[in-house]
Amino acid sequence: MSQTRGRYDFCIGLVLAMSSSIFIGGSFILKKKGLLRLARKGSMRAGQGGHAYLKEWLWWAGLLSMGAGEVANFAAYAFAPATLVTPLGALSVLVSAILSSFFLNEKLNLHGKIGCLLSILGSTVMVIHAPQEEEVETLNEMSHKLGDPGFVVFATLVVIVSLILIFVVGPRHGQTNILVYITICSVIGALSVSCVKGLGIAIKELFAGKPVLKHPLSWILLLSLIVCVSTQINYLNRALDIFNTSVVTPIYYVIFTTSVLTCSAILFKEWQHMVADDIIGTFSGFLTIIVGIFLLHAFKDVNFTLANLPVSLRKDDRAANGTLLSTYDCFNHEEESSACLGEIQTTESLSARRNGSLSAF
Repeated sequence: MSQTRGRYDFCIGLVLAMSSSIFIGGSFILKKKGLLRLARKGSMRAGQGGHAYLKEWLWWAGLLSMGAGEVANFAAYAFAPATLVTPLGALSVLVSAILSSFFLNEKLNLHGKIGCLLSILGSTVMVIHAPQEEEVETLNEMSHKLGDPGFVVFATLVVIVSLILIFVVGPRHGQTNILVYITICSVIGALSVSCVKGLGIAIKELFAGKPVLKHPLSWILLLSLIVCVSTQINYLNRALDIFNTSVVTPIYYVIFTTSVLTCSAILFKEWQHMVADDIIGTFSGFLTIIVGIFLLHAFKDVNFTLANLPVSLRKDDRAANGTLLSTYDCFNHEEESSACLGEIQTTESLSARRNGSLSAF
């Protein structure tokens, strides 16, 4: 019965995580469409300090969509392992990229399409091999988990590292080193996910009619979540303001997800009962998503499509073979056949001379 219940919760968490990605990915498109409509009307743009978007229904639709996505993501942590929910957040980037190509005319190049495919494959592999976390159904059990020496040491290290980066390293190198601000919001994000997980359990107990509001852990988790999320938003905005978004996004995803995986492994012992095949599968899926996100962002400004591929390969073949042309290339067009034959003869002559053959003379 417990195993059946666990599988049922896992499926609910998976559906919530995927729906969260769809809502959040779609919200970017709705907001962008709203802002573009305002720009066509001549209204002052948001980047210039304007607030005309508050009167645009498409922008509000995007905001509501993002809110629905965040609620679904919040609820997903109450049902499924953080090791599954967090990496699936990459699907929102995928959804946004695909929808923008249809509704915003922002065409995906070949690298972007391959990146989308890899993200889907990586997410599928992670779902198949996702670990089963230890059952934590009450705040008392969550309190016991948070008091585990391993997690206390991990949380202490995270706080110490974050404080050093904020007050010592940040003022000196934050403007020049992209990893400083991203590392701050990523490692703090691991703690925020733990808080979300605990609050999700509290909400489930609240609906069950238990006196959750009288439990001090509920308020501690809520306060900790507010502090962590505020810190994340602050330093992520700093990173986005200074560095290129196409570089910040994949780096943040990798460090943040790695931090969450580590925190979940320590707090919920998700990896303790996994077999080697599932461990390898989970890491393989995660690395595949990383490669997909990197291709989607790092090469988004490169104008390279599938139509360019045969031309590039043909040029490479010509360079490798001494500009030898195939019979098809030569005789497919009659008006160019004589030039092609001349080029072949010249190439053969040069090749023969290089090989010391007398036939070339």
